[in-house]
Amino acid sequence: MKSNHWIALFLAVLAVLFITGVSAHQNQTQKQAQGQSAPAKSDMPGMDMGDAQKDSAGNTQAAMSANEQMSDMHMEMGPHMRMTDLRKPSPGDEARAEQILETLRPALEQYKDYHKALDDGFQIFHPELPLEHYHFTNYRYAAEAQFVFNPAHPTSLLYKKVGDGYQLEGAMYTAPKRFTEEQLNERVPLSVARWHEHVNFCLPPKGERITLANWKEFGLKGSIATEDACDAAGGRWIPLVFNWMVHVYPLETDPSKIWAH
Repeated sequence: MKSNHWIALFLAVLAVLFITGVSAHQNQTQKQAQGQSAPAKSDMPGMDMGDAQKDSAGNTQAAMSANEQMSDMHMEMGPHMRMTDLRKPSPGDEARAEQILETLRPALEQYKDYHKALDDGFQIFHPELPLEHYHFTNYRYAAEAQFVFNPAHPTSLLYKKVGDGYQLEGAMYTAPKRFTEEQLNERVPLSVARWHEHVNFCLPPKGERITLANWKEFGLKGSIATEDACDAAGGRWIPLVFNWMVHVYPLETDPSKIWAH
C-alpha cells in the first residue's frame, strides 16, 4: 500500500510540473500565432515529448536545435532517422488501427480551427520559421503518453500554413524512447504504421548553435552521422534525440496515405 501511495504521489507531482510549464508559455504562444513578433529561439519551449532530452552537459540545447530542423524534415529518410520495419499483418491488426482512427477523427474535428488547439493547450513550435509542416504540441498529452496510450490525445497536431492561418493535416503519437518494438506494436500495429526516432545527432561545438553557415554539417540534416566524424569536427554526439513518434493522417481519403510512412 505504501508503494502505491508513493507512485500516486510521484505521478501527481509530475502532472503538476507539466501543467505549470504549459500555463507559463500559453499566452506567449497565442500571441505568436496571431502574427505578433516572435521571441528569440532560445526562449521557445523545446519539444521534449515527455522525456528530458538532455545532452551530456545536462542542458536541452540538443533537443532545441533538433526541433528547429525536425519540423521541416517531416518523414525524410536518411542517416538521422531510424524506422521500425513493416511487419506482416497479424489477426486483428487492421481492426485495432481502425479503432484508433475512429477515436482520433472526432477528437480532431474541433481542431480544424487552430485557435481551438491553442485554447486547449497546444503550442506551435517555431511559428516564426517558414516550415512545410508545423507541430502543435500538447505537453500534458506528452506526459500522459509516457505511461498510457490514449488515441484521443495525440502528442502533436500537424498543420500546414495557409495564408494567415493553419490547416489541419494530421496528428502525431509518441512513446517512450525506452520502448521495444513489441511495446510500440501494442500501441499502433507495426504492420500498419512505422514508428520512427531521430538518431545520430551531432551538435556543434559548445557555445555554438546550428546556423545557415553550418547546417550542412551539423544536426538532423547534416553530413556528420557518426560519432568519430562528430568528434573530429569538435561537436557533441547525441545518439538519440527524441522519443518514438508515428504520424497519422486520418483526414486523408486515400487509405494508403492515412498511416503514410
